[in-house]
Amino acid sequence: MTERRISSTNANEALRRLYETAFPEEEQIPWRDLMRLVDVMPLDFTAYYDDERLMGFTIVYPRRSFNWFWYFAVPEQMRGRGVGQIILSQLIEKYKDSTNILDMESPEQMCENQSVRRRRHDFYLHNGFRDTGVGRSFKGIDYTIMIMGDGTFTMKDYDDIIAELRSFWNAMPKD
Repeated sequence: MTERRISSTNANEALRRLYETAFPEEEQIPWRDLMRLVDVMPLDFTAYYDDERLMGFTIVYPRRSFNWFWYFAVPEQMRGRGVGQIILSQLIEKYKDSTNILDMESPEQMCENQSVRRRRHDFYLHNGFRDTGVGRSFKGIDYTIMIMGDGTFTMKDYDDIIAELRSFWNAMPKD
């Protein structure tokens, strides 16, 4: 599997479709705004390909104290076939010398896709992440925050990252 670094100038329609279908609308930043953020933030937006076939993408926000694994998507038809495992293994190897965090929909929240959430949670646990005990709610969705590596993650850490994101958002060029 090959990796390609993505910017607003080489992002394509297949990436956009995957982004817009892999995440619920309330978890998405509008694509146009995401592309603007890619230009102003130090994001590691990577697409993964088998020859020319898109196998998935990741967006990581590298930070001094920890890296935030922000988005991770695999096309629906490729799920359950080990593709996500390969991509996550590559991502973990890339950031192996750092503490890494991610947030995901809580597997404890009662909802229609609770079994999917539990499988996803187990996937991350199996790959070395652990629960931080920190959670949040946004637009009616409960999230749990997981960590891999040394250290802990607190609500202050979460508040700090949100403040950073807001500063980038506010600095982003507007139409």
